[in-house]
Amino acid sequence: MFALRFERSRQDLFGMLERLYGHRPDYADFVDALTTTLKDNWRRRPEDLKWLDLQRDLEPDWFQRSDQVGYVFYIDRFNGDLQGILEPDKLAHLADLGVTYVHLMPCLKPRDGHNDGGYSVQDYREINPLYGTMDDLEHVASVLRERGISLCIDLVLNHTAKEHEWAVRARAGEQPYTDYYWIYDDDGLPNQYEETLVEIFPDQAPGNFTRYDDFGPDGDQTKWVWTTFNEHQWDLNWANPWVFLEIVDVALFLANKGASVLRLDAVAFMWKRLGTRCQSEPEVHMILHAFRAATRIAAAGVIHLEEAIVSPEEMIPYLGAGEHTAKEGNLAYHNSLMVQFWSALAAQNAQLMTHVLGTHFPPAIPNATYATYLRCHDDIGWAITDSDAAAVGLSGLAHRRFLADYYTGAFAGSPARGSLFQVNPRTGDARSNGSTASLAGLEAALEVQRTERRQYAINRAVDRILLGHALIASYGGIPLLYMGDEIAMLNDYDQLTDPATAGDGRWIQRPFMDWDRVEAARDRAGAGDEESVAARVLTGVTHILRRRKAVPEFHGDYATDVLHPPDERVFAFARPAPAATVVCLFNMSSDHLVIDGRWLREHGVSDFHDLLSDRAVALHDDELRLLPYSRIWLR
Repeated sequence: MFALRFERSRQDLFGMLERLYGHRPDYADFVDALTTTLKDNWRRRPEDLKWLDLQRDLEPDWFQRSDQVGYVFYIDRFNGDLQGILEPDKLAHLADLGVTYVHLMPCLKPRDGHNDGGYSVQDYREINPLYGTMDDLEHVASVLRERGISLCIDLVLNHTAKEHEWAVRARAGEQPYTDYYWIYDDDGLPNQYEETLVEIFPDQAPGNFTRYDDFGPDGDQTKWVWTTFNEHQWDLNWANPWVFLEIVDVALFLANKGASVLRLDAVAFMWKRLGTRCQSEPEVHMILHAFRAATRIAAAGVIHLEEAIVSPEEMIPYLGAGEHTAKEGNLAYHNSLMVQFWSALAAQNAQLMTHVLGTHFPPAIPNATYATYLRCHDDIGWAITDSDAAAVGLSGLAHRRFLADYYTGAFAGSPARGSLFQVNPRTGDARSNGSTASLAGLEAALEVQRTERRQYAINRAVDRILLGHALIASYGGIPLLYMGDEIAMLNDYDQLTDPATAGDGRWIQRPFMDWDRVEAARDRAGAGDEESVAARVLTGVTHILRRRKAVPEFHGDYATDVLHPPDERVFAFARPAPAATVVCLFNMSSDHLVIDGRWLREHGVSDFHDLLSDRAVALHDDELRLLPYSRIWLR
C-alpha cells in the first residue's frame, strides 16, 4: 500500500522539490532522508488510521459532502482541558449540532507569556501542559473518530517561537540550525526588504525584523532575525530543504496521533524574495503542493486547510490553480464571504457582495472546497479593494471607514457593537473585533429599555444571525461555527482588563463557553419557549444545519453560481446539481421585498418549496415576498 501511494504521488512530491532544491549539493541526501521519514511514519501509523486512509482513498469527496459541519474552539474556553471535551454533555452538544469536524485552536506547546494566542509554538511534539498531554490528544481524537468527527489542529508553518529548540540552538551559533531561520549580521538586507514589506501588527510589533545582541556561543554577537508577526516568532527559512523535512516529520507525527485535518497557519509568508511583499510567492504553492503529496503518501486520510487571509485573486491558488490544480490545499477559509456578508448587512445592499463573489471566485474547485464562516477568533480586515468598490459606484476608502465605524456602533443608527483593531492613521484603515451576536445587533438590542422596541430589535438581531448561518450552510464548503455563536454569546469585555489578554482586543470575541446558557437554551427550546434569545438561536442554527444535510445539492463539488437578482438588496446564488438546481435567496436588508417569479423560473426554480423551512412558498401576483433578513432555499 505504501509503495502504491508513493508511486501515485512521486511526481507531485519530487517534481516540486527538485525545482525548489535540486540545485543544492545536498539534494540527493535530502531525498533519501525524506523517503526514509515517509516510510518510518507509515510504519508507525496505527492500524485503525490506516483503515481510515483506505476509506478516504475510496471516498475522496468525504469532506465536500453536505453532511459536514465544523465547530471551532479554544480548549480551555470550551471546558478546561482535553479531558473536558469528552464529558458526555459536551459530546452530546456537538452531536445535537450535527458536528463532524472539530478544530481545537492552538493546542501545541507555546512559549510562556505572550504567545499570539498559542501560535508561537515552542514544541510541535508536545501539548500545552494546561490542556493535557499528547496521549490525551490521541485519546480525544480516537473518541471523536468513533463518533464520526474529524479532528483539526493547527500546524504553524511560517515560524516557531524563539524558545523552540531549533531557535535556541541557532541563537547559540549551532549548525545546521542557523540555516533554519533568516538571520543577518547587520541590518543592510533587512532594511532593503523592509522597503516593500507590509507590517502585520503595526501597533504591537512594528517592522519585520528584530535586533538581538546575545547571539553566539558566548552570547556577545549582534544579529537581526526575520520576525514577521512578533519579536518572539522567528520566520523559518523554507529555502532550506531540511526545514521542509522537519515539518513533514512533525505533520506525520501529528497525523499518527489522530489529526485528520491540519490547519496550516500563515502559509502566505513562507517564501522570501527581495523587492516583493514576500507574500504568496510562486514557491509557496510549490512547497504546499509537495507537502500535500507527502501527506498523501504516509497519511492519505489527512487533508490540509490552508490559512491564507489574502485577496480573492491570491486566495484561490491555495486551493490549487494551474499546475497545482487539485494538488494543493483541500480547504481554505472563504474570508471574502465573511467580509462581504458583514458589508452587505451594514449597507443593506448586496451589490458589492454580488460583484466580488461573482467576479473573483470560480464556481467550483476540483478536489477542494471552502471553509465558510461568519466569525472566528481573529479580527475582520475590511479587504475591499478600491477597484471592486468603484465597480459598484463606491469609494473604497470611504466604504472601509464606514464599515469600521458601523461595527463599533459609532455610525448613526448602527445596532452593532464591536471595537477597532490595528488602526492605521496613515491610511485611515482599521480592522474590527466582535462576536457574531454583538456585531449583528443583539448586544445593543438587549440594552433597549422600552419593551416593544426591545423585542423588535431582538427579533431583527436574531434574524441577522440566522441569515448568516443559512448563508454559510448553503454557499459551498464546510460551514464552521465558532464556539458560542450557536447560543448568541456576546462580546466579553472582561478580557480587556485581564492581564493575560488585555494587550489584544481580539479576545473580546473569544469568551468562555457558558454551559449554563446552553442547558437553559435546550430546556426552553424543547418547551417551544420563544422568549429566550439563546434558545431561539440554538434552535434556528441546529435546524439550518440539519436541513443542510438533507440537501445533496450543497455538495462542495457542485458549482456556486452567483446570480444578479432584480433587487440589489438580495444576494442570490444557484447550486446546480445533476438532478436539480437549488436557488438560495438572502434579503440583506430590513425591508420587505419582492422577487419576480419569472426571474426565479429562468434560473431553475420549478418547485416553490423552501428547503430551509421545509414548507411550500406561496407566490402573490407571481411574486415571491421576502421578509426582512429572510433566507430561502428553493429547488
